[in-house]
Amino acid sequence: MEHFNYYSYLSATIAYLLLLPISLIGVKKNPVALPFFVAVVFSLVWAGTIAIFSYRNTLSTSDVMPFETLRNTALLFLLSAIMAHQRYEGNYWLLFRSHTVKLLVVLTGFIFVLEANAKFRYPIQQFLGQDLRLFAHVIFAILGLMLVEQIYRNAVTGFRWAIKFLCLGIGGLFIIDFIVYSKSLLFSKLDSSLWDTRGFINALIVPLLAISIFRLQSESIKISFSRKIAFHTTVLFGTGLYLILMSLAGVYIRDYGGNWGEIAQIIFIFLAILLLLILFASGKARALAKFYFNKHFFHYRYDYRDEWIKLSKTISQLDSINELSSFIINTLVDLVESSGGGIWLKNEQDDYYLAEQNNLGFTSPQLVYSHDSLIRFLSEKKWVIDFVEFFDNPEVYEGVDLSAWYAEEKNVWLIIPLFRQNDLEAFVVLTQARISRRLNWEDHDLLKTIGMQLTNALALSHASDALSRSRQFEAYNRLSAYLVHDLKNLVAQISLIVKNAVKHKHKPEFIDDSIATLENVVIKIEYILSQLKKGNVNQSNKIVVNLPEIISDVAQQQAGNRPALQVSILGADTLKVFAEKEKITAILGHLVQNAQEATDDEGKVCLELSKCDQYAVIKVIDTGSGMDEKFIAERLFKPFDTTKGNAGMGIGVYEARDYILKFSGEITVDSQPGAGTTFTIRLPLVQQ
Repeated sequence: MEHFNYYSYLSATIAYLLLLPISLIGVKKNPVALPFFVAVVFSLVWAGTIAIFSYRNTLSTSDVMPFETLRNTALLFLLSAIMAHQRYEGNYWLLFRSHTVKLLVVLTGFIFVLEANAKFRYPIQQFLGQDLRLFAHVIFAILGLMLVEQIYRNAVTGFRWAIKFLCLGIGGLFIIDFIVYSKSLLFSKLDSSLWDTRGFINALIVPLLAISIFRLQSESIKISFSRKIAFHTTVLFGTGLYLILMSLAGVYIRDYGGNWGEIAQIIFIFLAILLLLILFASGKARALAKFYFNKHFFHYRYDYRDEWIKLSKTISQLDSINELSSFIINTLVDLVESSGGGIWLKNEQDDYYLAEQNNLGFTSPQLVYSHDSLIRFLSEKKWVIDFVEFFDNPEVYEGVDLSAWYAEEKNVWLIIPLFRQNDLEAFVVLTQARISRRLNWEDHDLLKTIGMQLTNALALSHASDALSRSRQFEAYNRLSAYLVHDLKNLVAQISLIVKNAVKHKHKPEFIDDSIATLENVVIKIEYILSQLKKGNVNQSNKIVVNLPEIISDVAQQQAGNRPALQVSILGADTLKVFAEKEKITAILGHLVQNAQEATDDEGKVCLELSKCDQYAVIKVIDTGSGMDEKFIAERLFKPFDTTKGNAGMGIGVYEARDYILKFSGEITVDSQPGAGTTFTIRLPLVQQ
């Protein structure tokens, strides 16, 4: 079609001309009205210039490329203004204070001069064998797409509605530019069809930009940048730029290397890729990149939200004090990009011992005493000791002897105190950073804040270890208490035999009862010894037992006590439950004995067994002194709380409830002062 390029760019010119007054609508409401207006003006000039040259049939890419560079610069300025709106509070000229923006301005100016001045361009083009203008416009497109991606990715959900069409529109412009110039760079020839089509594409994109103007008036700019994503995107862009430059250099070496050109090109590209891999693997290079990125792109050096989430997530996954010590070192090492470090923890004598180290790199004291000047200094000042500052201004640290912490190479860098409630719990020593840097107020504040959280985690770990040891002692004490309780009951039975022997030793019935009692004592002692050999006196060894037989055994054991035990078995002669024969016998015997001790000789103690639904019901009933509700609620089931003075252990009823609950049963108490007590035990029957 004749004059296709003219009509194409004429349509773009008309579209931008119509967009120009729209871009001025609601200037006070639109937070990026001025950058938007500038971008529209330069786009209009670019499209109009190409349309005029096309109409005169004098179109030359060399004549219009400078205008395209100005248009691209204006679009990048618009995107940068949107990204930096929150940081500079709408004063976009502050963008030019950034060293990165200054560098981009210089490069853009160099490209503009290169395109506008043929005498300057030709020698460079002949020397390189490549048209740098094509390469420059590919970089423009990549940079623009990177900014569009960052803006849309980091915009809050509500603000995406306002910038959606803006990102689609400007992103579409840079995509078609990337296709045009990358193909031209690949084949060293500009594709006229793609070039001419761009005018219509620009005209089609203008309505998207117009919609964005109206939407930006009703929405404030809300973009929350992720440093991690922004950093990785920048690294990706830099990597792509590096590879493109190396490829161009390889082409130059091939074309001008003579007979060895192709071999030299392969070796050069291999070395370039190897260098790139070395940089990726270098901790120092990564630290340097992060340092300059955070310094020139953000107000603050650290992403506090990211640091907080990462710290909290890792602390929650730690299990032991050794893991925590290593984690504290690695956290502080990564935070300031140090090479290594060690941590000194406070012991029971309030001295500090080296608990963990990671690439410490110098001979350090293994133990620092509490009276050491370093400990006094840290406790009083609560400072982070910076050895760079110490070597420059030693008078700042007057009164503290730090000679033991550095050798001639001066590898030590920081000593960071870890406080909890004004007590120095530990301190961390870090070696020199991978890159030379000085700490500022932000570093000190973050080190102290993270130090407090690490100290809390350290204190929690110490408390957890102390609780674990306490539980071990508790288990040991509980074992001892149960043994003493069982032995006390056995001694009481033997004592009763000895007490009555003087009066009844000549009676055969007494001798038979005594032998039976001693036999029962021997059985119980053997049971206790067997449990001790297994390592747990409370180990469960449940079997099916017949409760009527257990009731008979209890009645036989308590036959010598007063008042006499009355036994009542209601219903079936067989009521089977899961239990331990010796244990359930001892528990019921203890409850009966307590009832007999609480009841006068003229009173009544009864042991009843019955069936209710799928449960066996055991009741121990007495007419003794009884208990009030407060005593039952607060003291009855409390271990080691006894009303018998030195004669009691205070664990019998507690042990009974603990055991009954273990076998899915329940125990209840019904008692009134002066009206007696009824203990009711319910155990599930074995299903036949």
